Amino acid sequence: MEFSELIKTATVEDVLLSRPGLPAVRGTLCITSHHLLLSSCPRGDLELWLLIRNVDAVEKRVQNLGWYQPPRTGGSLRDTRVSGSSGTITLRCKDLKVLQLEIPGMEECLNIASSIEALSSVDSVMMMYPFFYRPPSLRLQQGWHLCPPERHFQQVASQTSQWRLSTVNSDFSACPSYPPAVIVPAAVGDDTVAKAARFRQGGRFPVLSYFHPKNGTALLRSSQPLTGPNRRRCREDEKLLGTILDEGERGFVIDTRSAQAAKQARMSGGGTEPKSSYPQWRRLHRALERGRPLQESFTKLAEVCSEPALSMDRWLGRLDGSRWLSHVKAALSTACLAAQCLDREGSSVLVHGAEGTDTTLLVTALAQLILDPACRTLEGFQGLLEREWIEAGHPFQLRCARSASSHARGKQEAPIFLLFLDCVWQLSRQFPFSLEFGEQLLLTLFDNAYASAYGTFLCNNEKERSLCKVKESTHSLWAWLNQPEEKQKYLNPLYSHNPLVIWPSVEPQSIQLWQGFFLRWIRPSQHLDEAWVEIRRLVEGNNSSIKESTGKRLSQSLPEPPAGTENGR
Repeated sequence: MEFSELIKTATVEDVLLSRPGLPAVRGTLCITSHHLLLSSCPRGDLELWLLIRNVDAVEKRVQNLGWYQPPRTGGSLRDTRVSGSSGTITLRCKDLKVLQLEIPGMEECLNIASSIEALSSVDSVMMMYPFFYRPPSLRLQQGWHLCPPERHFQQVASQTSQWRLSTVNSDFSACPSYPPAVIVPAAVGDDTVAKAARFRQGGRFPVLSYFHPKNGTALLRSSQPLTGPNRRRCREDEKLLGTILDEGERGFVIDTRSAQAAKQARMSGGGTEPKSSYPQWRRLHRALERGRPLQESFTKLAEVCSEPALSMDRWLGRLDGSRWLSHVKAALSTACLAAQCLDREGSSVLVHGAEGTDTTLLVTALAQLILDPACRTLEGFQGLLEREWIEAGHPFQLRCARSASSHARGKQEAPIFLLFLDCVWQLSRQFPFSLEFGEQLLLTLFDNAYASAYGTFLCNNEKERSLCKVKESTHSLWAWLNQPEEKQKYLNPLYSHNPLVIWPSVEPQSIQLWQGFFLRWIRPSQHLDEAWVEIRRLVEGNNSSIKESTGKRLSQSLPEPPAGTENGR
């Protein structure tokens, strides 16, 4: 397939571009294989540079205001003239931006809309922009080995000898969605691991996610066991989990499905760990929505945020009706439960739902942010994303194919990664000094997960990335973000290392709408941006009093934690 085949009209003049909160601009519109460009007239300034992959929905309205002149005898359709005809294209982007293009000429309008729809729907990974993007300041393969499993294992091995690095999945035969190397109990061999893999959905056998050095407990993740209606057993799986606990110890299995959903899964071949086969493990159900319910919640919230003219009561009612903040609260609560089991109960934890690629990763990643101060640094957070989302097999290509506005939504899209980023923002708001990075990094991560010039979030797992040669043929987002001039944009100037566990409040008054994302293109951010620039200038000028004075103002804006909680300790 050639991109030229998808572009029906490449250039149109006298196009009017309208954006919320900005003056309208008239200029020349150009379509390339991956971008939509608009240069203003008469100055020629580039007013729009939009990655077409960012387009979520195309809405078109055509008006015929005049008379129709058919083509000359022997002429083509291009000779057709409709005097006074025009069209309006509304582009709803994955990052919730809305653009409106007024295009003279009905045929040009329809051709532009058709071209954008076709280019934004290209499914072939190797035809996407990261395979063509070559920034002069970066070199290929730079930044791709930010947090290799070997380095993570060395950190664990320096604290305990109970775990080992296994290459049982070196050819992806044990589990197609796991990386080639994973950390497993040292007491079990690869034959045992391989047999346990066949007992777990998609081959996702229990692997180490995090080792808690305070008391030697472990956070593991997997998919559901395939017990089925006949309650099948797997001695190797039982042995793998059994070796993690000493005699007399107990562990917790946090199932991110409801008890009813887990029971129904057993009738179709899935299930849970029965107490008779896993006597030292206690099961806890904490239902977290995913898939279509979560996608619909995101869509409803995006619709609410695009209608700021609603009355306050109606706006708040629709905000509550979207249930998005309930999903945020549920995710943080479940992560706190996992962290509490590890840190306070002194018990190891296994997290899984059904496939183990969505809510499972949401919980394990958030629990590590709560427990581990290293994950709250910019470098550590990038490593966490690499381990717990990218290498762990979150299917980014499927989940982020469409955003909140698409009219042709499939069954695989779900904003699980956005939910994670929202939860991280909640942590950063409640603990403004404890995270080394700020909101701008979270926004950049969302934008790149849904439409990017970099290959970091391409494909659904490491096997697919290997087959497509993503790491050999595209640039890493981390390489770009870690350039000194770029890195400064994402740092939190108020950051101060906090070695303690951060326990967030999940009371309703503590969970707030992430305005910086959901109202990003609606509310003016100039004054807020200027304030952060000034804070950064003062901090860099060694004005140490800024942290204390700003911290007092920030803490005054936060609700008091309810009695009996340990918010901030």
